Amino acid sequence: MLRIAWNPNYVHPLPAGHRFPMVKYELVPQQLMHEGTVGAENFFSPPPLDIRSILMCHDASYWKRLSEGGLSAAEIRAIGFPWSPGLVMRERIISSGTVMAGLYALENGIALNVAGGTHHAFADSGEGFCLLNDIAIASSVLQSEGLASRILIVDLDVHQGNGTARIFRDVPEVFTFSMHGRKNYPLRKEQSDLDIALEDGTDDRQYLDILRRTLPDLFDRHRPDFVFYLSGVDVMAGDRLGRLALSLDGCRERDGFVLRNCRDRGIPVAVSMGGGYSDRLATIIEAHANTFRLAREIFF
Repeated sequence: MLRIAWNPNYVHPLPAGHRFPMVKYELVPQQLMHEGTVGAENFFSPPPLDIRSILMCHDASYWKRLSEGGLSAAEIRAIGFPWSPGLVMRERIISSGTVMAGLYALENGIALNVAGGTHHAFADSGEGFCLLNDIAIASSVLQSEGLASRILIVDLDVHQGNGTARIFRDVPEVFTFSMHGRKNYPLRKEQSDLDIALEDGTDDRQYLDILRRTLPDLFDRHRPDFVFYLSGVDVMAGDRLGRLALSLDGCRERDGFVLRNCRDRGIPVAVSMGGGYSDRLATIIEAHANTFRLAREIFF
């Protein structure tokens, strides 16, 4: 059965000024159930992640400042959200959703989180609306429990996964692949195991050609036994925080290519939803919903 992490805390602790387009975290599950792609039984509500798992990736001093409200004004500005206990709880729940999606993916081939992709969080700091790095934490949990040994992180959000790259910089068992906008945030990029920086205006044909030439080779060279996929839809034309030009169909084709590669190779995959900031909310919902539709179509 397709399992999907969702919790009301994905939306409700956020400051009012940040609710749009974060309301997508409520609307995507509603759309999927309305159309019959999934039912209520497909969703699970992750609890807050335990501190031990957080500290597998994040420094104890950073966690203390974050959890106790001791971040400096500069640290809060870098994160982009005003600090609150509810915000910290939200990050713990999001990270727990990705950890649990990893466990369900081992059983069913795939599982998804209606949130996550907090790839700008470093071991000792947060930025870009990311406080805890959900995929880095989940990767570390699976490895520590002997459930995965070689992990491939496929980050196709329009922004480079700088925090993830730094966390796993000296961990050869985790291969970080980021395909992102060259001129987009973050201004200062980190070094992933493989970075592909795309020019403004990259369209479906250019994007998909690069991905088709790159991803199968990564599977063959790294030989992962688990994949984390960050499926941000901020690669589409018109996205407020992106500069690429993929169409809705192109974004869907991208997701299908990644997921079919995982299925055909028998490699479990956990998907975090990532960014999507179009001015037209219906476009964001449709693009994200396509990822979940494909997961059901391809794996079940």
